[in-house]
Amino acid sequence: MKKLFALVLALAMLLSCTAALADPVKLTYAEVNPIEGTIVGELAKAFKEKVEELSNGEIEIDIQASGVLGSEDQILDNLLGYGTVTDICRISAFALSQYGCTKATLLSLPYVFESRDHFWNFATSDLAKEFLNEPQQVGLPLRGLCYGEEGFRHFFFKNEVHGIEDLKNLKIRVSSDPVMTGLVGSLGASATTVPFTELYSALQTGVVDAAEQPTANYKSNAFQEVAPYLMLDGHTLGAVQLIITDTAWNKLSAEQQAMVEEAAAYASQKCREVSESKEAETLEALKAEGVTIIEVADKTPWVEAVKDVVTANINGEDAALEQIMSMK
Repeated sequence: MKKLFALVLALAMLLSCTAALADPVKLTYAEVNPIEGTIVGELAKAFKEKVEELSNGEIEIDIQASGVLGSEDQILDNLLGYGTVTDICRISAFALSQYGCTKATLLSLPYVFESRDHFWNFATSDLAKEFLNEPQQVGLPLRGLCYGEEGFRHFFFKNEVHGIEDLKNLKIRVSSDPVMTGLVGSLGASATTVPFTELYSALQTGVVDAAEQPTANYKSNAFQEVAPYLMLDGHTLGAVQLIITDTAWNKLSAEQQAMVEEAAAYASQKCREVSESKEAETLEALKAEGVTIIEVADKTPWVEAVKDVVTANINGEDAALEQIMSMK
């Protein structure tokens, strides 16, 4: 009888393991940029590989890139309960500011981060953990997993420019974000909201005269074909974060949640390693393609022009901003 019981138990365990292997937890990961040739693509691949390695296949990450699941705003609406397709996505770090996350706004303020090291001092700090947990604090059904960055963001133009004075009256594409619209307006230009997936055609047809992106995204989306003048003003660092819905999080066991967190930390570090070298490599490739690179030797006029934008968007988070600024 004991042998029979042991045999039944072993068979049950085998069937349980087989079922687990046959039915992994599948999580959909949304990315608006291409996977190949982008820093955020490297972040996505590193996260997927590490999650699947650590979980031994119990968790599968299905990356849907190049905006196939919509714009960043559409993906966020999906994550917040207006759809059921997306479980995880990579967003701009400030994107949740429109949903009540006031701390997130600080990461998009112009000229806050002086260097990559400055940003990573923040991103690996206890303060960053508070920022990542802000969605939970304000009642959003999602949570932050980690930060990354895709290089400093720069303006690029259809027609030749030489300095800050040439931005006056230009139509510059921005996302629907008060900091970016304020930034562009403070430089004398007209902020024009266009979905990222429509930006190439908007530049091509003259709906906008210019836009801004990190250099890797500029190249991977072939914007140099229609806007071949890149000005290295570095108005903000392209800080990004991974977020996961509470629904997806709760599908995971405590052990699996720890695996996802470990994979996110790994992907964040991977992003740090590749970002600077990727940006330098991209700039050289753009020069070889004939893109005109405009250096900004003195950023003082830019910093002065946007002071009111910074003041208007602190939103009571003065202490947190002061902490960030002290991490230089």
